[in-house]
Amino acid sequence: MDGHMQIGEVAERTGLSLRTIRYYEEVGLVVPSTRSQGGFRLYSEPDIRRLEMIKRMKPLSFHLDEMRELLGILDSLQDAEFGDTQQHRLHEFREKAEQRCRDLRAQLHVAEDFAATLREHLAEQ
Repeated sequence: MDGHMQIGEVAERTGLSLRTIRYYEEVGLVVPSTRSQGGFRLYSEPDIRRLEMIKRMKPLSFHLDEMRELLGILDSLQDAEFGDTQQHRLHEFREKAEQRCRDLRAQLHVAEDFAATLREHLAEQ
């Protein structure tokens, strides 16, 4: 299949479900590079990298519209028309991602404290 993978292989490789991959296609976040003669979706390495990028955005609470915009900006990085507006938006997205990472670290700290408290209670039994 000349370097292309079917959706099942992509799901296994990315850890995303078939349903999720189809949903991302339905909402326009990723489009399979081609289809087989039998109509099966075929994905290329760039398609898989795009799915991996989407997968990394999800825990950072990016909404579909934000994902779509950010992917468009990343797609246009090499374009001659890449301008100040896209650069500014890319910085905003980076700041949002970094803030969300800080928020997640704080949540993890609270969860770890709670787990430690439960361990202490169990040790006292």
